[in-house]
Amino acid sequence: MRVLRVSHSAVVDAWRERERELRALGHDVRTLSARAWDEGGRRVPLEPRPGEPVRGVRTLGTHPALFVYSPGPLWRALGERWDVLDVHEEPFALATAEVLVLRRLRALTGRRPAPPVVLYSAQNLDKRYPWPFRRLERRALRTAAGIHVCNDRAGQILRRKGARGVVTTVPLGVDLADLHPGEPRSRAAGDPVRVGYAGRLAPHKGVTVLLEAVAGDDRLHLDVAGDGPDRAAVERAAHGARVRLHGALSGPGLADFYRSLDVLAVPSLDTPGWVEQFGRVAVEAMACGVPVVASDSGALPDVVGGAGILVPPGDAAALRDALLRVGTEPGLARRLREAGAQRAASCSWAQVARQQDALYRAVVAGTASPAEGVAPPEVVVVAYGSPDLLRAALEPLAGTYLLTVVDNSSLPRVREITELAGGRYLDPGRNGGFAAGVNHALAHRQAPGADVLLLNPDAVVAPEDVLALQRALHAAPGTASVGPRQVDEHGVPARVAWPFPSPAGSWLEAVGLGRLRRTPAGRSFVVGSVLLLRAEALAEVGGLDERFFLYAEETDWAYRAVRAGWRHAVVDGVRATHVGGATSSDPAAREAFFHASQERYLRKHHGTAGWAVARGAVVAGSAVRALVLPGDRAREARRRLRLYLRGPVRAEAGTA
Repeated sequence: MRVLRVSHSAVVDAWRERERELRALGHDVRTLSARAWDEGGRRVPLEPRPGEPVRGVRTLGTHPALFVYSPGPLWRALGERWDVLDVHEEPFALATAEVLVLRRLRALTGRRPAPPVVLYSAQNLDKRYPWPFRRLERRALRTAAGIHVCNDRAGQILRRKGARGVVTTVPLGVDLADLHPGEPRSRAAGDPVRVGYAGRLAPHKGVTVLLEAVAGDDRLHLDVAGDGPDRAAVERAAHGARVRLHGALSGPGLADFYRSLDVLAVPSLDTPGWVEQFGRVAVEAMACGVPVVASDSGALPDVVGGAGILVPPGDAAALRDALLRVGTEPGLARRLREAGAQRAASCSWAQVARQQDALYRAVVAGTASPAEGVAPPEVVVVAYGSPDLLRAALEPLAGTYLLTVVDNSSLPRVREITELAGGRYLDPGRNGGFAAGVNHALAHRQAPGADVLLLNPDAVVAPEDVLALQRALHAAPGTASVGPRQVDEHGVPARVAWPFPSPAGSWLEAVGLGRLRRTPAGRSFVVGSVLLLRAEALAEVGGLDERFFLYAEETDWAYRAVRAGWRHAVVDGVRATHVGGATSSDPAAREAFFHASQERYLRKHHGTAGWAVARGAVVAGSAVRALVLPGDRAREARRRLRLYLRGPVRAEAGTA
């Protein structure tokens, strides 16, 4: 597809790696940037590579939110055909308003429809801007078909402010070709711990706190790479042989600087008007094999995660202790390096481009806003082991939707996969079953009020199909849940709509007439392996019944919804892959759980007498099948007969 990207920060050659990787994926990406811009305290001119489709545009103003472009180049560029207009400026910025006005005028005066707009934001403080910026932001958010943010908090703020399109977190990228580990530093006992800082020298970056931390222990030596308004103050405070200032570094020089360290400090502070929005230097250091100690501030906990050590902002003593731990505690630095390498890999430019590609495709497909005022759904996965299946389930949706994984197995590998996919990891501390896991996720929702997609870890669905499900869900008032058609790993279709269990239905099944049962929307449910739940229905019906440990929990929820006046549907034309039972290696236990849940359902909704009628049907039908069917089918019937004579709930208790 053809993408016009407008970004003043694209003056930095390294930041244009996103566009280069997108071109490698087959996109025609053209960039308009500033001719020169202040980046990291120094004036950076735009220097395109030979043949690179990037053009410098004269700018008026120097503040990122208070400048505008020369309108002529923008007007001419917008006269061409584009599939996506990607404005890499904040929604409240004057430059964003300028581009959107020119886009609208081009559409009114030309013959082409205006291309869908993708915006960018890093703002993770919930600010109320003065007029006219508040109005400009509101209009931009209503216009945007998609927005990519570099931290989760920014996305939450934009949704609250009225963003209608897809809002997805895409990390700031790093170049793993230049940023890679060198030879591990060997430290003898008594050698100093080489601490590094890289970044802007400004009060909010906390360099003075770092200087205080280093001054408190002779074992710590500090190297500072950076420039900025506080350089003179830092030079005055950095007296003594244990602190060296290197000035601003970039490219290979910065990579070599990282590799010379034992640990990098990112001591950012919280201020009324700013908190750390990403912390790229942390990812760069991890890519170079350097452990990171960072403030528990802004986006740093999301960026660093379990790959570094977090300390309270402004606490010099805690910072000092953490730096010494990394330098002296046996095995700690090695564990942090390994975790850091995995985190850095998730921020490679190739990964960033793939997430950007997914956003573009959702926008171009016209599925970014399935209904007026409807936010994209939050995806909830309840995992129990099977990390490879979980990775396959999350990969297509990473970067496009909010992902929440409840880990009933408490496996470090599940946490790692979740965080690499940009999802929220929740460990309830116990295996309470699927229903309890879903309820735990609902209690910790990232997007309260949004629809929820329940996704089994052994199921895979494409992002555009999720949005197609949501369009169908909101196109039919009164629909509580929808699901796609499903196939197994061999492409064989599976049944996804079923009539509700009932005593009469059990007898139809027993005499071999189950195929006569119909599945109208008002008297049937859709299986929960891939199931989109409407937010309003969730609010009215409530969560899942945790007495159902495994199976029938979605049946029970669907039946309660029907009794409240809702209905359920399968969306033709949308398909998902589901490897049934792949997360369980014990078919006997799986069968016990299934039939125990059937017993609970029938007792709950049809009473003890209804369960007795249904149980009698299964016993009678199984006894006849055991006598007349051959081989494995007869053995299966005998197992079912023994199970129902004993009682499924009682048998389930024996498997615990």
